[in-house]
Amino acid sequence: MANLNEPVSSMTSALVLIAEDEAEIADILIAYLQRSGLRTQHAIDGIQALAMHQAFKPDLLLLDVQMPNLDGWNVLNEIRSRGDTPVIMLTALDQDIDKLMGLRLGADDYVVKPFNPAEVVARVQAVLRRARTNTPINTQMLRVGTFQIDLDSHEASVICNGQQQALDLTLTEFKLLACLMRTPKRAFSREELLINCLPEGDTQERTVDSHISKLRKKLEALDIQGVPLSVWGVGYRFGGEV
Repeated sequence: MANLNEPVSSMTSALVLIAEDEAEIADILIAYLQRSGLRTQHAIDGIQALAMHQAFKPDLLLLDVQMPNLDGWNVLNEIRSRGDTPVIMLTALDQDIDKLMGLRLGADDYVVKPFNPAEVVARVQAVLRRARTNTPINTQMLRVGTFQIDLDSHEASVICNGQQQALDLTLTEFKLLACLMRTPKRAFSREELLINCLPEGDTQERTVDSHISKLRKKLEALDIQGVPLSVWGVGYRFGGEV
């Protein structure tokens, strides 16, 4: 389940994918991570973990070694073939061979069960900071709450009922949503949105209202209310939870 939290940076709130088949452990991790301002998704086995990694592109993966269908080592191997998503292994076996194997396959850290949830959160935050220091921040990806926009591929999506739902937007609707998501708490005037988002031929500020209305109706069809939000006497801001 996704959680809407205050972003940890100016544009994004880090998303942690938890691959753990024990529901009680997963629930504890979700509660502690969300309390620390991180968003979460939960996979119950290795196959689902790989599918959700592909769909949600998390900022970090908490990966249990002993999972059904596909164990953590095989999941880690596949994740590394795809890219450099930071991975912290969760293992019940406090043995050097486990730790060394994980690090050799490319794990960034490991935690031995039973663990202190607060320590896991601290490890997650440390690995995320290290990843941001070593890797340029991808400014082409915007994430606010359950919304995600890829500026390179011009794709917009939102999480509905735990699933990533693609948004079928016109170019103007896409530009409007991206503009509002860049600074989700700021109210934009119609003139600003007209200049930044609409074709040069459009010169009437009320044209913005028409495009916003169409965008809002598409989101309401997905049961998303109040996005974008009207700001009386000013214009519009992103709305929703950020």
